[in-house]
Amino acid sequence: MDSNGVVFKDVVSGKAYPIEDRVRSDEGGLLEVSYDFDALRECVSKELFDKRLGSRTFPYGSGVWRFRELIHPLAEDKHIVSRPEGNTNLYAHQKLKTYVGASAAAKHEGENPTGSFKDRGMTVAITEAVRLGKRSVACASTGNTSASVAAYAAQAGLSSVVFIPDGEIAYGKLSQALAYGARALQIQGNFDDAMRLVEDASKQLGLYLLNSVNPWRIEGQKSIFFDLLQQRRWKAPDWVVVPAGNLGNISALGKAIYEMDELGLLDKIPRVAGVQAEGSNPFYRMIKGSEQALSAEEHPKTVATAIKIGNPVSWQKAKAVVEYTGGAVESVSDQEIMDAKAVVDSCGIGCEPASAASVAGAKKLVDAGVISESDEVVCVLTGNLLKDPDATVNYHLKKLSGLSPKYSNAPVKITPNVKEVRHYLA
Repeated sequence: MDSNGVVFKDVVSGKAYPIEDRVRSDEGGLLEVSYDFDALRECVSKELFDKRLGSRTFPYGSGVWRFRELIHPLAEDKHIVSRPEGNTNLYAHQKLKTYVGASAAAKHEGENPTGSFKDRGMTVAITEAVRLGKRSVACASTGNTSASVAAYAAQAGLSSVVFIPDGEIAYGKLSQALAYGARALQIQGNFDDAMRLVEDASKQLGLYLLNSVNPWRIEGQKSIFFDLLQQRRWKAPDWVVVPAGNLGNISALGKAIYEMDELGLLDKIPRVAGVQAEGSNPFYRMIKGSEQALSAEEHPKTVATAIKIGNPVSWQKAKAVVEYTGGAVESVSDQEIMDAKAVVDSCGIGCEPASAASVAGAKKLVDAGVISESDEVVCVLTGNLLKDPDATVNYHLKKLSGLSPKYSNAPVKITPNVKEVRHYLA
């Protein structure tokens, strides 16, 4: 055990390992960071975190590192790579509430430096790479992870390699990875093929793996809930609804809730809902079918590329979170995703398609009576509107195959004549 009481633990067996250069247990299982809560109770408080809010002292200006004792207590300032990230806004809009059918707000993780929630986990994982003395990092990605890896690696002076499914990445995301200097390898296959390859390559070539299988990624992503709780003046919502792809975010939320409760900083346990796309929903099928293990979706399909994952690595953690919080799972169609996205966009908030799965799922859970109309709901928006502009434009131009846009806002061609302007404005 580390002198700070911080260890890795196998998620299933509970076997403890010292904090060292590894991302899986000896048996190949997922690891998570475990803390000495007795020691933490002596040094953390709402008052400490509130005092750091708005600080200009490094690294507390970050909405991640403000909670450093709960994120990576072993990292020294000299190791920390921060842009900064976090401090994302919480939006309430009447149109959003009406659409969902409950008191809904949106926590917009698309406001992070590279435009997605991935930056919260990446600042911590890259920091650990620096602490370990790593020179090269790698990830498999449908887009957002590669953008974040490339940006933070460049900040830290590390080389980065991103494994991308051929033809399955939005150009808005690919452009970031290329611009920040990552070596992009396009894999003949889907995300799951890329994930298998990057794990093998990392072991054999000494690359530090930065997908959500890396336990430090989850530690950073926990701060979504810490940040949210502080914004709500330490009052937990009834529900937190999040898009579910590789299931890292739902795992992180559950860990954050558990730790806040253990530390006595939580007034109640919010319920967590994970929402998958219908064409890529193995976790939903497992939970609804009361199955004990996940059966992968070999050919995932959805317009929401960020959650187009058929074999999510964190399903065991996510399952435990749903059970622990009394939460729920839901599955939504591409039609429901894009219509919900159009509503979020028209509120002046905006998001990428995968983000809107949380809003579409919340609406569906309200309609089913799982979420009450009187409940306070926070929908996590995971990515920026400009991450996938083609999907947005094609929705409004009615060019998305198989979809009938309910909220289309297509441009109208007119001659340069004020009379025509008056006609169309009327």
